[in-house]
Amino acid sequence: MGFTASVSDTSLFMKTDFADIIILLLYVDDIILTGSSSVKVQNVVQELSTVFDLKDLGRLTYFLGLQIQYKSNGDIFVHQAKYIKDLIHKSGMDSCKPAATPCKPHSQLLCSEGSLLADPSTYRSVVGSLQYLTFTRPDIAFAVNTVCQYMNSLTEIHFGDVKRILRYLQGTLHTGIVYSAASHPTLTAFSDSDWAAYLNTRRSVTGYVVYLGENPISWQSKKQTSVSRSSTEAEYKALAHTAADIAWVRQILRDLKCSVPQPPIIHCDNMSAIALSSNPVFHSRIKHLDTDYHFVRERVQRRDLEVLYIPTEEQTADILTKGLHSLSFLKHCYNLKLGNPSLD
Repeated sequence: MGFTASVSDTSLFMKTDFADIIILLLYVDDIILTGSSSVKVQNVVQELSTVFDLKDLGRLTYFLGLQIQYKSNGDIFVHQAKYIKDLIHKSGMDSCKPAATPCKPHSQLLCSEGSLLADPSTYRSVVGSLQYLTFTRPDIAFAVNTVCQYMNSLTEIHFGDVKRILRYLQGTLHTGIVYSAASHPTLTAFSDSDWAAYLNTRRSVTGYVVYLGENPISWQSKKQTSVSRSSTEAEYKALAHTAADIAWVRQILRDLKCSVPQPPIIHCDNMSAIALSSNPVFHSRIKHLDTDYHFVRERVQRRDLEVLYIPTEEQTADILTKGLHSLSFLKHCYNLKLGNPSLD
């Protein structure tokens, strides 16, 4: 049918028809089809129907657990309220008391704390479901990443952390991300790390969020694969992860024929890491970081991206690296465009 597969995403296919583009996203037997011409999109639907037995469900409202609502001003609200409700019911916590945040501020547990669970299957099932929920809920990404660390040695105290996440979700059932239609085509990112955050391994946490215009489109909270010898090293590893994700996003945008006129900007709150990205004098001090160093520095030199300083209190990625107090947590949730439009 003339579609081309994306190099960056094996589920994504594009078709250019003169000035128009048709985009097809496929997952097993579920398809999202969109494009710049509704007539040509409908032509593709009709052509597909001659080969496959399919049903056109019209405007996208539900896809793989994601619910989509459309606002009168053109904004799109994406949430997983039904998925959350089913998960809370499955966990037997329908009447639980809501929590203000998904995890306690600046707290970490040891693997050996507490008594082992007799049946760990429930814990693993709930945590696996929570991982899927982070697709629309970056506010729980750090808390979910933390409880994933205890999969092999589960205790009652660890299960308490999972229940706190569910209690937080109970109070924010209809929270999701609002995507604005009137957004500028610029890429910006916030990169952060928490040095030696995990007490069991002393590994650091990487957290980043990438924005297209004002809209968050990619984020991650992840334990780093090796121990960092300094906070600068941990921050620089986080920068490298962020730069790699931006490169992936830019390739996706190129596939979709979307141009980003300005070089992406990464906001970092560590001056030493910023200096490393632009000053070769410091290279001798971090030879063990050679790959990450060159990966980021080459992109800075080619002006493919720019690394700028941002104060820690304005660092949105902070929510992806540690537990925060309510005021800071809510501030960053607002920056992530998380909300409930029905309450607006």
